[in-house]
Amino acid sequence: MFRSFSLKRFDFLLVALIGALNYCGLLAIRSAASELYDRQLTGICIGLGLMLAVSVVDYHLILKIHWVLYAASIALLVMVLYAGSSGGGAQRWFSLFGITFQPSEAAKILLILFFAEFIISYRKWLVLPLHLLACIVLIIPPVFLVYKEPDLSTSVMLLLIFCVMMFLGGLEWPIVVAALAAVGAGFWWIMNQALQGDQGILSQYQRNRILAWLHPENFADTTAYQTMNSMMAIGSGGVYGKGTNEISSLLNTGFISESQTDFIFTVVGETFGFIGCCAVVVLIFLITIKCFLIAAGAKDIQGRIIAGGMGAWIGLQSFLNIGVATGLLPNTGIPLPFVSYGLTSLVCLYAGIGFLLNVRMQE
Repeated sequence: MFRSFSLKRFDFLLVALIGALNYCGLLAIRSAASELYDRQLTGICIGLGLMLAVSVVDYHLILKIHWVLYAASIALLVMVLYAGSSGGGAQRWFSLFGITFQPSEAAKILLILFFAEFIISYRKWLVLPLHLLACIVLIIPPVFLVYKEPDLSTSVMLLLIFCVMMFLGGLEWPIVVAALAAVGAGFWWIMNQALQGDQGILSQYQRNRILAWLHPENFADTTAYQTMNSMMAIGSGGVYGKGTNEISSLLNTGFISESQTDFIFTVVGETFGFIGCCAVVVLIFLITIKCFLIAAGAKDIQGRIIAGGMGAWIGLQSFLNIGVATGLLPNTGIPLPFVSYGLTSLVCLYAGIGFLLNVRMQE
């Protein structure tokens, strides 16, 4: 079950980059909500332990139970809809032994592992149209369950990760172009639904977020209030930031809620300035590139899909989070990987990095 642990093939650079990004997150969390600092540090320790444990177990053994992983992801997502706790108009969490757990974060790594095996194992049994259809049918239930929480941003993330994995699994270019065209059409349709009024597709809060993004001046005191304050706070940080003890900090006034999670990049911008923002962006970029380089050197397609899926998760989710904080994208409510506060997200990300290191050591 355990392979020989070779330090020569262990990717210390990747771990160092993640450690540096985690450290930036800890500083930002201490600035935004100092009472959560110790809990986040505990999550990092748990995540590191899980990462090391996963990295020395052959990932092919885990992939043998891919249907169990898929069933677990569906069961967790169903459970939160019926037994989860509500907050902010959504039902995305439930408590387990006194620990708050977010199944949608666990579903990301579980589905990456499932499709890494399914895409390859069943391609030789099914002709291309049926194989593609089977993959689409299997991704619909988890995406739908996450959407019903409601959590549109995470459901979109699952679809984006799925598309990247399908491409790495050998999807041909004409299908990729058709999929991109469908995504473009879907984006236009959603914008059109938001502009036309209540059509029964988007919830009111989702529609308001889109409208606030398109016309922030009309929602300056309501839906767009937080995003506009976020941009103001980032700009007020200047080049070097205000530091953690700045009395005039917008974060200290309470004008920006969830600053330790969804708007953690705002904390980085105001506290550490342009230099801090660049450091976080560069670290995320380098980690994402490392993921895809490991994917390129993987010894099999399963390893390539796992590494590429992790790269898509970290890179695309970071783009969404930073895009929201800077007003580039509508407010989606999604954490910044390895920076935002959240134990479920942090531990699941570290588990994914463990599989990534596993793939790297089997190149």
